[in-house]
Amino acid sequence: MRKLSLLFAGALMGASAMSLVYGAPGSSANAAGSETYKQLAIFGDIFERVRAQYVTPPDDKSLVENAINGMLSSLDPHSSYMNAEQAQDMRVQTKGEFGGLGIEVTMENDLVKVITPIDDTPAAKAGVLAGDYIAKIDGQEVRGLTLNDAVDKMRGLVNTPIKLTILRQGADKPIELTVVRDIIKVKAVKFRVENDIGYMKITSFTEKTYDDLENAIDAIKKQVPDDKLKGYVLDLRLNPGGLLDQAVSVSDAFLKRGEIVSTRGRDPKDVTRFDAKPKQTDDINGKPMIVLVNGGSASASEIVAGALQDLRRVTVVGTQSFGKGSVQTIIPLGENGALRLTTALYYTPSGKSIQGKGITPDIKVDQPLPPELQGRDLTRGESDLKGHIKGADESSTGSGSAAYVPPDPKDDLQLIYAEQLLRGQKTDPAFPPNPEKAVLNQ
Repeated sequence: MRKLSLLFAGALMGASAMSLVYGAPGSSANAAGSETYKQLAIFGDIFERVRAQYVTPPDDKSLVENAINGMLSSLDPHSSYMNAEQAQDMRVQTKGEFGGLGIEVTMENDLVKVITPIDDTPAAKAGVLAGDYIAKIDGQEVRGLTLNDAVDKMRGLVNTPIKLTILRQGADKPIELTVVRDIIKVKAVKFRVENDIGYMKITSFTEKTYDDLENAIDAIKKQVPDDKLKGYVLDLRLNPGGLLDQAVSVSDAFLKRGEIVSTRGRDPKDVTRFDAKPKQTDDINGKPMIVLVNGGSASASEIVAGALQDLRRVTVVGTQSFGKGSVQTIIPLGENGALRLTTALYYTPSGKSIQGKGITPDIKVDQPLPPELQGRDLTRGESDLKGHIKGADESSTGSGSAAYVPPDPKDDLQLIYAEQLLRGQKTDPAFPPNPEKAVLNQ
C-alpha cells in the first residue's frame, strides 16, 4: 500500500501556477441578463425547499459552499471556493513557513509514523526520532483520525505546548514528550553534491523557492571547485507547481536574456510577458544543466522546464509532464474566504500551450516501477481530468506519464542517465543544447 507523506505545512496546493495579484473583495462583474436572474430565482426556490423539506435538517453554510463549488468545478478542475480555513491553509503553503513541530510524517497501522524530524526544530530538540509512532496527541488517540486531522492538531500557534505519546521500538513503555511549537521553515529546494555534479531538487514553488535555490547554488559552488564541476541537475519531478512569480525567478536564474513565459487571458489583448533580466552570465556561470521531469511535474515546474528548453539552455530528460497550462488568480472574499479562479493560460517562449499536452523531454528515459507497484496505474496528466480546459496544442495522445521517483538514487535511472550525460559517459544529439537554435514565438 502506497503511503501518504507530507510536511506539517500540509499537502501542497496541487498542480497549479498561482498569481497572487489579488483582486478587490466584492469587485463587480458585468451585469447579468434577465434570464440569469430567472435561473437564480430557481436556485433560491430549491435552496429554501431543501432547507424546509429535506429528511434531516441540512447545514445552511455547507449547502451554500457546496453550491458554489459545484458551479466552479463545472468550469475546470482548478477553480474552487476556499472557506476561511482553506484560504488560510493556502496562504501557509505558499508562504513556506508555519507554526508546528518540524517532522515529516506518514500514516501506518492507524498511527502517525515519523519519517524524519527536521534538523534544529522543536521536535528534533525534544528527542523525537525517525521511526517513532505517535499514538496520542494531547491525550487524544490517533487511531480513528486521518493523517490531515492529525497534522492539523499538531500545527498551532508559536510558543504553545503539545504533548505527544510516542511508541518507540525497544522502549518498554510509551514515551511522553512535550514539544513547544515554533516557526518551521520548509525548504523548497533540496540539494547535494554528487562528486563533480551539483544536484538540486525543487519540491514546490513557494515564496522561499528562489532564495532557497540561490543558497543551494552558492553551497554547491563552495563544495566543488569551478574547474571540477561538470554541471548541474535540476530535478522538477513530482513538483506540483506553486507561485507564478517564483517560476519566473527560478527560470531567470539560469538565463542571460529572453522571454520566459507569457499569459493570455479572456480578452485577446490581455497578454502579459515575463522576460529574463539581461546579464553577462547566469547564476551557474553557464555550466551545463539537465532538467528532470515526469508525470508529477506540473504547472509552475512546466513553466521553468518549457522556458529553459525552448531557449536551448538545458536538455530535458525524463517522461511527459502533467500538462497543466492554466493560471489561477486568488481573489479574497468576505469572512476571509477566497475564490481561486482560472483567469489565464500560459505559453512557453515558442508560443506553445502546455495545457493538456505537457513538456515533451528532449531525451525520454522511462523509470521502471518496483515489484510492489507494478500493475498499478501511476500515470498523472491534465488531459485525464474531467472538465479540463482543452489546450490549443492538445492531441489525442494527451499529457502526463508515470509519477514515480525511486527513494534510493542508485535505482533512479533518469538521474543516473543525466549524470552520465554531464560526465560524458553517454552522448546524445540533444546534449549539449545549442542556444543559437532557440525556438521563439515570432
